[in-house]
Amino acid sequence: MIQKMTPKENNCKHILEVCVDSVESALAAAGGGADRIELCSNLIIGGTTPSEALLKEVRKVTDIPIRVLIRPRFGDFCYTKYEFSIIKEEVKMFRKLGADGIVIGILKPDGNLDINRIKILIKEAGGMAVTLHRAFDVCKNPYETLERVKYLGIDTILTSGQKNHCIDGKELLKDLVEQAGDKIEIMIGGGVNAEAISQLAPYTGARAFHMSGKKEMESAMVYRNKEVSMGLPVMSEYTIWRADEEKIREACFVLDKVSDTK
Repeated sequence: MIQKMTPKENNCKHILEVCVDSVESALAAAGGGADRIELCSNLIIGGTTPSEALLKEVRKVTDIPIRVLIRPRFGDFCYTKYEFSIIKEEVKMFRKLGADGIVIGILKPDGNLDINRIKILIKEAGGMAVTLHRAFDVCKNPYETLERVKYLGIDTILTSGQKNHCIDGKELLKDLVEQAGDKIEIMIGGGVNAEAISQLAPYTGARAFHMSGKKEMESAMVYRNKEVSMGLPVMSEYTIWRADEEKIREACFVLDKVSDTK
């Protein structure tokens, strides 16, 4: 079992979080030196809520802190009353299972943060760490939303600077880091790798980064029926995405190096 203290416990200057949707990827994250895992399912579509069994299996092989993504479906972050009920129950379930934190986000139809619902989820979290995920990147006003997040007491915002790729969002990211001060951790995601960290860490002042570090792998299946597609035609079910330990190690190395110069 790989053991690693959290950055706060270890007084680290930075955080590298790796988003994983399998035990194999969790092991790669740990082996590459990640400080924390965001656990999800279906990473290929941006991530959905993982199963109880997946959390338990990952816990068997690593002691790295785990924040669990709570997202009932693919798509936007405006949820029905039934979806919200599911989200609330899943927060409660993962708290009881011993997750270190949750990753959540709910917007109202007008693009503003759904403060009332998020308050309920924070209460259900019962002291667990809380990350506002990239619902932030599709909110109406990021500066106003950041102030609302401060009010809610959320400790981390995951954002690409409201762009598809974090490099393109660097100006907003820099503003957000300055506005957040020491109240909220701005964690940069969306295309993060070693090169992105080397550019963005000194430019924005951010100390937290989020990556998947994924690579394509061929399925172990030898027999393949080419007449049947089990999913979307544009996606091959014989291609598997997993975290690449070497990509994560490279990112850790760059983040260590940049942090040492501050």
